[in-house]
Amino acid sequence: MDFAAEFAPYVGLAVVLYAIRQAGAVSNALIPVVAIVLAVPFAFWEAGGVSPDALMVGLQYALLGVGTVAGIKYFLETKAEDKRN
Repeated sequence: MDFAAEFAPYVGLAVVLYAIRQAGAVSNALIPVVAIVLAVPFAFWEAGGVSPDALMVGLQYALLGVGTVAGIKYFLETKAEDKRN
């Protein structure tokens, strides 16, 4: 697979998680659980079946998605704090 095909699921998951977080539909503490619930079945579908490798890919997608959402949150909060000072 090329870089774009490997990167797209991760970016898509990050966008969905950020939208869920902003909507307030789910507690922020449950965002990692939501990421796992979304990413692992997607990885199974992408791999064509259930396997340990697909599980690890799904967990990787979830971890990267949650990290991206946290990074965006930190960046936006820091930027807003800098404007106040």
